This record gives sequence, C-alpha cells and structure tokens, in this order.
Amino acid sequence: MIVFLVIGIAALALLLLSLLVGEIVDLGDGTLSGTSLGVGGVVFGSVGVIVTANGLPTWVAYVGSLVVAVVVVLVVQRLVTHLRDSEDGTPVSLVGVQGTATTAIDPARGEVSLDAAHELERRLAWSEEPIPEGARVVVLEQSGSKVRVRRHFAND
Repeated sequence: MIVFLVIGIAALALLLLSLLVGEIVDLGDGTLSGTSLGVGGVVFGSVGVIVTANGLPTWVAYVGSLVVAVVVVLVVQRLVTHLRDSEDGTPVSLVGVQGTATTAIDPARGEVSLDAAHELERRLAWSEEPIPEGARVVVLEQSGSKVRVRRHFAND
C-alpha cells in the first residue's frame, strides 16, 4: 500500500505544479502532458490503495490500477489537447499597425497604444532611435507581446 501512496502523492504534486506553473512535463511534442500524467498517477495510487485496503491480491491492485490509470491518462490528454486547440488566442500580426507612443520609447523601454480594433491595452515597445511621448508610431516587428516601432510621419 505504501507504493501506491507514494506514487499518488508524487503524482498529485506533479498535477498541482502543472496546473499552477504550467506544463512542466510535455512528452512527445504534446502527446503526454504533466496534467494528464499527474491525474493518471493520482488515479493509479488511489485505485491501488482501495484494492489493497479491501484485501485483494497485490497483483490485482497493480494490474487494475494500471488499466484504470492508462484509460484516465488517455481521456484527460484528449481533453487537454481539445482545450489547447480551441483557444481563442490565435496570434495576430501587428506589423504595419499604427499607434501612439504613450511613453518615451528607446532601445530598452517604452509603451504604445495601437490603433488596431482588437488592441484594448497598451503594449511594451522598443525602438532603435528615441521616440518622444505622444508621437505617432508604426510597428515594424512583433516579439511575443512586445513590438519594435519607428516614428510614423503623415507623409509615410
């Protein structure tokens, strides 16, 4: 029974870390996630403890736990994959979008408010040359949520 408890507790720790920190285990390019492995380990440990506590043979506990855990891992991984694929956060290219510098912008720091309809918040920005606060800018490059901008003039 101790083996099942240890596996269950370790799997619970993996599950909690995966949920709180993000997927810390990602095997086979998303084939198995830390979330699904954590849930499977918790189920393996739980079924093993239940079977052992009811006085059934040890081999039944191991085989039964393994079968149920594999089924649960497959189901949870399918759900995780479905949720990941259905996210609304599809990346949108901001290259060419104009906006306004909300702070002074230099190579190290800055902030812009972009004119795109889907842009509701300000973005961190940088520029190769200094740009004063309030100046019009245009996005040249996007790196994650940050954008590289240059000053935009009306005749551009």
